[in-house]
Amino acid sequence: MEAFYSPQQSNVTVYGATTVAIISLEVFVGMWINAFLICVLCIAWVKKKTLNSNEKILLLLGCSRTSYLCLTWVYRFLSMIYPNFLHVQTIRHLLRCLATFFNYSNLWVSACLCGFYCIKIANFRNSFFIYLKVKIDRMVPWLLLGSVTVTLAISILIADLSESLQRNNITSSCQENFWEVTIRKDIHLFSTFLLSGFVFAVSFLAVIFSAVFLLFSLWRHKRTMQTSSMKDLSMDAHIRAMKSVLSFLVMYSINFVCLVLTIIYATNKENIMKLLLYIYLCAFPGVHSLILIFSNPKLEKALLKMLYGVKCEFSIK
Repeated sequence: MEAFYSPQQSNVTVYGATTVAIISLEVFVGMWINAFLICVLCIAWVKKKTLNSNEKILLLLGCSRTSYLCLTWVYRFLSMIYPNFLHVQTIRHLLRCLATFFNYSNLWVSACLCGFYCIKIANFRNSFFIYLKVKIDRMVPWLLLGSVTVTLAISILIADLSESLQRNNITSSCQENFWEVTIRKDIHLFSTFLLSGFVFAVSFLAVIFSAVFLLFSLWRHKRTMQTSSMKDLSMDAHIRAMKSVLSFLVMYSINFVCLVLTIIYATNKENIMKLLLYIYLCAFPGVHSLILIFSNPKLEKALLKMLYGVKCEFSIK
C-alpha cells in the first residue's frame, strides 16, 4: 500500500507538466469568475432575503461550475503527475462520479437558464406558453431539483459502468473469458455512451429550441416596432437574452465536438490534440460565466466596480 504514496511514483513528463500548468491557469481564472458570481448573488440574497428565479439558476450554475473545475484539476493533476493514486478504486470512483455529476449538472442548469430566458422574454399568444410564463417562477426550484436529481442518478450509473469497464480490461487477459469479457465490455461501453448522449442531447435540444423561439419572437417584435421611434425595453431584453443563449449554443456545440473527440483520443497517452481538447473543456465554464456576467447589468456593474477598486489599490501602491 505504501507504494501508492511513495514520492518515486511521480513520473512527470514535459507533456504532463505543460498540461497541468495550462489547466491550472485556466481553472484558477474560471474558479475566480464563478466565485465572483456566487459571492455577488449570496450578498444580494443576504440583503434582500430572497432571490429571483434568474439569480437562483445563476447561483446553482456558479456552484456546479466551481466544483467541476476544482475536481477536474484534481483529476488531471493526479493522472499526469501521480497516476498511481488513481489505481486506488475508491479515489478513482469518487472523483469520476463527482466530476461527471458537476459536469452534467452544469450543462443541464445552463439549459434551464436558456429555457427560462426564452419563456420569460419571448412573446407568443399560445395558451400553453402563456401558462408557462405565469407559472415559471414557481416551476424553477422544482426544475432545478429535478435536473440535479436526474444528473446525480445518471452520474452514479456512468461511474459504475466505467468501473466495470476498467475491471473487464484487467480481467480480459484471461484467455478463457476473452469472448465473454469482450461482449460485456461492449455492453458497458454502449450503455455509457447512451447515457452520456441522453444528457447532451436533452440539454442541447433545450438550448436550440430556446434560441429558435427567441429569434422568432425578436423578429416578430422588431417587425411590429419598426414604426416606433421610442426606446423599446422589450427589444433590449430580447437582445441581452439572445447574447446569452446564442453564446451558449455556439460554445456548447464546440464543447460537444470536443467531448466526442476526447473519446476518440482516449487511448492516446500524450497527444497535442488531447491537450487542446483539455484546454477548451476547462475554458468553457469560465468563459461562458463571464459572458453571463456581462449580459446582466447588475453583475456587470459589480464586476467593473471591483476591478476599478483593484486598479486604484495598485495605483496607490
